[in-house]
Amino acid sequence: MTTAKNGIDLIKNIKEMYKNGDGHVHVLAASIRHLDHLLASFALGAELTTVPAKVLVDWATKDFPMPDKDFSYKAVDASGKPLKAIPYKALDLKRPWQSFDTAHELTTVGIQKFLADYRSTLRRSA
Repeated sequence: MTTAKNGIDLIKNIKEMYKNGDGHVHVLAASIRHLDHLLASFALGAELTTVPAKVLVDWATKDFPMPDKDFSYKAVDASGKPLKAIPYKALDLKRPWQSFDTAHELTTVGIQKFLADYRSTLRRSA
């Protein structure tokens, strides 16, 4: 049985990796599923965030709260079980990007879902 992982750690780790960079990297927080994900992406300084309408409606209903300096993301699944941390791993960013293994099954599935959602949006607006 695999333990669900804390995807917010991924955003935190990427921000850490590029904190001393030249500013050319913008972090996209994706797969936002609830308001706490959105607030955590704001708190971590993600420059871009893809958010489904239901989360935006929830945010608006709660009068657009923003995380304060004491904000803490609770990394638990829907049943309250803690999510597994994703530890930070420093990478040599001077290596060519092609030398990194960027393949991951969840990335492929996420891209397919994003494209399907995008295409359904185009059909509705036509």
